[in-house]
Amino acid sequence: MLVPKEPLETSPLDIRTLGDDVLRQPARRIGKVNEQVRDLARDMLRSMYTAKGIGLAAPQVGVHQQLLVIDLDLENSTTPPLVLINPEITLASAGLETYEEGCLSIPGVYLDVIRPSAIELSYRDEMGRPKKMKADGLMARCIQHEMDHLKGVLFVDRVTDEAGLQKELKEHGYQPQYVQSVS
Repeated sequence: MLVPKEPLETSPLDIRTLGDDVLRQPARRIGKVNEQVRDLARDMLRSMYTAKGIGLAAPQVGVHQQLLVIDLDLENSTTPPLVLINPEITLASAGLETYEEGCLSIPGVYLDVIRPSAIELSYRDEMGRPKKMKADGLMARCIQHEMDHLKGVLFVDRVTDEAGLQKELKEHGYQPQYVQSVS
């Protein structure tokens, strides 16, 4: 799915932010991959590029469907983004890594999150074809982060540094009661 990677003047979709109830509702599986789903994926990519992000899940734009878009290579226009429909992690490594995460739904907040360092997953691509992939490093982290959105979980829910979390939220004007710890 090729979409120009430059930011637009206005984002096609509004990215919801921490405190919006829509971010806490679980997404539904997509029954049929059709042009409507592909249009949504394209608009999500355009919105993600406009917001200068590397991943976006449908719930972040108010759509309760299991659809993610990811692009770790924003500088290279020939690298296609990843479109994941109904993704499921089939295997997660025992090895864990701590790495700083941010989120387009919580702009300005960056905190360490512990996640499995490698995963295997199954999903459907934008044409509805079943696919499998292995991911590690930033790609594994990004997929897990975006898949959390499909369950109504935000990265701040996984932060273990409570003091750092409270400080960051306050600094950026977010209410701590919107965090739902899942540790």
